[in-house]
Amino acid sequence: MLLVDKYRPSDLDSLDYHDDISRRLKSLARNPASLPHLFFYGQSGAGKRTRITSFLVALFGPSANKLKINQRVFTTPTGRTVEIHMISSDYHIEISPGDAGNNDRFVIQTVLKDIASSKNIRSSVANMQDMMGNNDKENDPNKSGSVEHSLTQANYTAEIKVVVLHQVDKLSKQAQAALRRTMEKYAATCRLILCCDSPSKLIAPLRSRCLGIRVAAPSENEIAKILKTVSSKEDFGLPNSIAIKIARESDRNLRKALLMLEAAKVQSAGNGEIQENQYLPQADWEIYVRQLATDITKEQSPQALLGAREKLYELLVNCIPASTVLKSLTFELLKALDDSVKLEVIEWSSYYEHRLAMGNKDIFHLEAFVAKFMAIYKKYLNDLFGD
Repeated sequence: MLLVDKYRPSDLDSLDYHDDISRRLKSLARNPASLPHLFFYGQSGAGKRTRITSFLVALFGPSANKLKINQRVFTTPTGRTVEIHMISSDYHIEISPGDAGNNDRFVIQTVLKDIASSKNIRSSVANMQDMMGNNDKENDPNKSGSVEHSLTQANYTAEIKVVVLHQVDKLSKQAQAALRRTMEKYAATCRLILCCDSPSKLIAPLRSRCLGIRVAAPSENEIAKILKTVSSKEDFGLPNSIAIKIARESDRNLRKALLMLEAAKVQSAGNGEIQENQYLPQADWEIYVRQLATDITKEQSPQALLGAREKLYELLVNCIPASTVLKSLTFELLKALDDSVKLEVIEWSSYYEHRLAMGNKDIFHLEAFVAKFMAIYKKYLNDLFGD
């Protein structure tokens, strides 16, 4: 088992940072009758899914961790079939409707309708016990109403199911509008928990109907402290300098930091301690982006732009998010620039990042940024060295 999975917290009390968010989630779990729809957002690797899972445990108990993976096939009105993988328990269901592509609206409406039409297991058991308690009271009027009292005090979670929607920023505008209508229609029996990295792609009516919870990325000191804790539990040495270096190079992504720690441990050849001069391996896509930046600064021509397009396609095909590619590429390109043009490049990078969030074809905006940078860099070189 990977360290990132082995030491993933399972309840709100075991979370290492953002105590204010944990207290807020505990307060919401104590009064599930007034639980609103929730919207978790924040940088990748900040701990959004971990906090959602821990909140479900606080809401429903340890049974919420008894998960099963299902593959469900949906048939659209046009006759097409769509396969979606779903993770579910007796109390909630998790899906990524964006995987359905253009049929995401139909998938969302069907799933929520099916979920809302049935109660969870706890509700069924409570109703049976309630009926038994009423029958006992009718047969024996002097019998204590402890059963009825205990059911009255039971959590209202027995009456709701929770649907967790991951990567909602990938939903089409039509699917988001359908989700807004559906969440209002089934508000009595369902609660939605939305999760994504950036809220900018969600329509305003959808955001306004949810309680937003921003999960900020942990600081470098918090990541280094967690890495030291994990290394202590795994019984291998980790110098403070290496822990800080991993935290810095992980870009405040805790998942990435733990993966880098495990890779460094494997490279240490089981010596029981990671050395001060230990090489920290980098992801292949980061090396690929660095190579792309080098090619762009070497030559600015239509042929170079065509080669950059192929590399960008390669990154997107390997499931590297376009926003991550743009951010990493911008930082690599800035290393070759003078301060006089850095601001202009950052401005255009922000412009195309916004276009990425609002558009659908990522490759168009990434290639447009590369072409714009080539024009800026070519002009910079001409001004620097003359025609």
